[in-house]
Amino acid sequence: MRHTLTPGDETLHGHFRADAAPVLTVDPGDTVTYRTLDCWWSAGPYPGGRNRDRPRVPQHRPDHGHALIGPVAVRGARAGQTLAVRLDAIVPGAWGTTVAGGWPSGFNERYGVEDDGVVHAWDLDAATMTGLNQHGHTVTLRPFMGVLGMPPAEPGRHSTVPPRACGGNLDCKDLTAGSTLLLPISVDGALFSVGDGHAAQGDGEVGGTAIECPMDEVTVTLDVRDDFPVTGPVARVADAWLTLGVGASLDDATFMALDSMLTLMQRLHGLSRPDAVALASVLVDVRVTQIVNETVGAHAVLRDGAWR
Repeated sequence: MRHTLTPGDETLHGHFRADAAPVLTVDPGDTVTYRTLDCWWSAGPYPGGRNRDRPRVPQHRPDHGHALIGPVAVRGARAGQTLAVRLDAIVPGAWGTTVAGGWPSGFNERYGVEDDGVVHAWDLDAATMTGLNQHGHTVTLRPFMGVLGMPPAEPGRHSTVPPRACGGNLDCKDLTAGSTLLLPISVDGALFSVGDGHAAQGDGEVGGTAIECPMDEVTVTLDVRDDFPVTGPVARVADAWLTLGVGASLDDATFMALDSMLTLMQRLHGLSRPDAVALASVLVDVRVTQIVNETVGAHAVLRDGAWR
């Protein structure tokens, strides 16, 4: 079955909640196509100026985080199982925004830009996959969704800003169309939400924002797996396996990612733990996913054909 969700009073939300009522319930294997806002709930392009002057949709509230669409329940999904999110298509809208500096944060303080900020307004061309800003800079687009995830099991409202083991604001630029993201399900039904479209981003998202944009189409196929348990985000991309870690420090995030990678190597290749460590030291790359979302992220990469 195919389903469609668009931004509106019923679908837009700015927090994760384990007791949230689903706006749609699908069967495992169903496909959902979303249209999403940018992370700021923008009603249209934002050329710059004061942030409070940004045009926003009427559903926005001051305490909201990212503009998310959902949640979608998957019939029969249970806590402890794995949600497989196949990213079938990701098509950016016609405009995007990058904001750097001008607000208090640990990274802006280190850069010396807490008081001085800039806004880059981008025209996006989904046909040529290029973006052009007001300064004449042209970049290649590689669109992906910053937020893909489910609520933690703990009661109450949870911020959309930090990534968690069950997903959320992962900001991993490799989760492009054609990838499959595997997430541990924390609550019955899964309650999956999506948002925070990025037209392009570097590893680290070092300024705090990417090219933040609405998405004209985000099509995903949702499935439930009992045969592939995971303790954190794991992804299959075009030519590699990724394991993602999140933590209070890059050390914590890195070792979470590596623990998942070692377990994956043992599962896929029948290795002992020491053999997995030895081969990982030769073959696995560790990359910084993002350093700006309160909880930082790292991911480990094992390329196909790395050894025979």
